[in-house]
Amino acid sequence: MNSVHDMGGCEGFGPINPEPENSEPLFHHSWEGRVYALVRMLGLLRRWNIDMSRYARERITPAQYLSNSYYENWLAGLETQLVESGLTTKNELITGMSEEVAPADLRALVLQPDKVETTQLMRMSYYRKTAATAKFKVGDKVRAINQHPKFHTREPRYIRGHSGIIHEHYGAQVFPDLSAQGIEEGHHLYSVRFESAEIWGASGPSNTAIYVDLWEDYLEDTRS
Repeated sequence: MNSVHDMGGCEGFGPINPEPENSEPLFHHSWEGRVYALVRMLGLLRRWNIDMSRYARERITPAQYLSNSYYENWLAGLETQLVESGLTTKNELITGMSEEVAPADLRALVLQPDKVETTQLMRMSYYRKTAATAKFKVGDKVRAINQHPKFHTREPRYIRGHSGIIHEHYGAQVFPDLSAQGIEEGHHLYSVRFESAEIWGASGPSNTAIYVDLWEDYLEDTRS
């Protein structure tokens, strides 16, 4: 999906002024911590996955996305997921009032306060088995396909149509384009090296390269 969330290579957003790491607060406002907790805890209800979450944020209108803060976009995406998954209605979000009692099987998945500190939230591996043989090996020349999908993809716009070399093969991992639609399949994933000049033209430094993790579905063979 082409929209403002894919900012790689874009200009005109002003200077980047990062805060010193040793003094940057974890959250700048208390509500940001609550949004972070909501996103993580509601994920335990198993109604969506990380790629669905990304796709929900990608569908925020460009003007709103750019005017929102980081966690405002997290909240907007979460509200979309809550409605689309059937966990809540738009009216419930507006009123803050539940219209019906959640089913028992759903309530059983809710993380209780006394379990928060002992619950592992990032224990999932994205490696998956696949019967498909990898099409590429380290050193192969490839080109990133020039596609413009209407749905979620992890192929950045700025490398589409450009040629690179396979730097590393990571094995098969969950393919995000399908995962965002609720279909889980393992597809081969690679690190691809692109020379800076290949991406940025004459303005690209000659002694630098860009490494991009790309699924096999995003690549075409240019060895012949």
